[in-house]
Amino acid sequence: MNGTRTLLDCIEMDLDDLTVYINVYDNSLSRKWLTALNQLLRDNLLLEKSYCFLGFPEGPRDGTLICNLINQSISAINRADVGYTIDNHYTMLNSVAEDGSVDHEQFNLLHSYFEDLQGTAHRPSPYYAKADPGTRWHIRQLNLLCHEFESWILSYRKLHTAPEWRRPSQLMCWLGAPRFALEESDHELFGIETINRSLGGVYVGVNKAVGKHHYEVFTDEGRDSRIDELTTSTLAAQTLAAGDFDIEWARDPGAYEWQIRQLAEFREWLTVNGFDHNDKSLTIGHPQVGQVDLQRSFGTDNYREIWTALNTRLNVSAIRTSAAEQQYPYTWADADYQENQIKCLG
Repeated sequence: MNGTRTLLDCIEMDLDDLTVYINVYDNSLSRKWLTALNQLLRDNLLLEKSYCFLGFPEGPRDGTLICNLINQSISAINRADVGYTIDNHYTMLNSVAEDGSVDHEQFNLLHSYFEDLQGTAHRPSPYYAKADPGTRWHIRQLNLLCHEFESWILSYRKLHTAPEWRRPSQLMCWLGAPRFALEESDHELFGIETINRSLGGVYVGVNKAVGKHHYEVFTDEGRDSRIDELTTSTLAAQTLAAGDFDIEWARDPGAYEWQIRQLAEFREWLTVNGFDHNDKSLTIGHPQVGQVDLQRSFGTDNYREIWTALNTRLNVSAIRTSAAEQQYPYTWADADYQENQIKCLG
């Protein structure tokens, strides 16, 4: 961590018997984010534990489980009286490409189902307006499970081909987390180079507009794709944020030739599609608001030892800041977990 940074706070997060210490940087976005985080802790909002630890290929939420959950949500939506039917069924066979990567056609379709059903933050779809809380929960699952499977298959493939480049991460999302608007001063934390995330880096939960951002479209649909021919219907800049946050548990690829080449190709893609790749108001990348103190938390900054410690502790049991704290005595495998989530959406 850069020792010259001014710090706002130190957050303590318990992963069962392991405490992770997060140093919060002092910048305009961090101040708004920490205020929002403290409020959702005080309000005891439900932490979304089913969408928390992504890209851990040895964890209990594997590809088969995720496909089964996708199909359960599709079936629930098809049974609902909203006027929308999905004629698709997800299996490992049709979800994984021949090279072991995700089948982008299948999962672009899944994301398009979600966009049709959900609408946008400013214009919800008529299907979502007709849906009861249980159906809305299943609509939301299409998006979450889409991204979870993509993260899982990437790390599963790397586990067998280049294990040091698995992409584990932690997404801390609360149901009903209040949103706040990004301001122009916050844009300075964005930029193409912030696509590269540091091991233990903490990033504010900003991707709150329904749709994909530019880099997702580029990686999902290819360097030859054009924005007027997208499979996914909504390409959105990031305009809203929340007290949610992500922790990057993977290695930073920024110094490696293949990543440098990919980002160069992304810059070319932006230019061809009419964007200025230096324009930070596009909100490309990940604004960093803090950093896990790896030595204090794990006694090491070696990613292999950190992954070993995390693999058996994929559960957040408590969070403490200097101004608020909350316990989370439940797991995604609890029999009443789905029921409690649906109540929150009601």
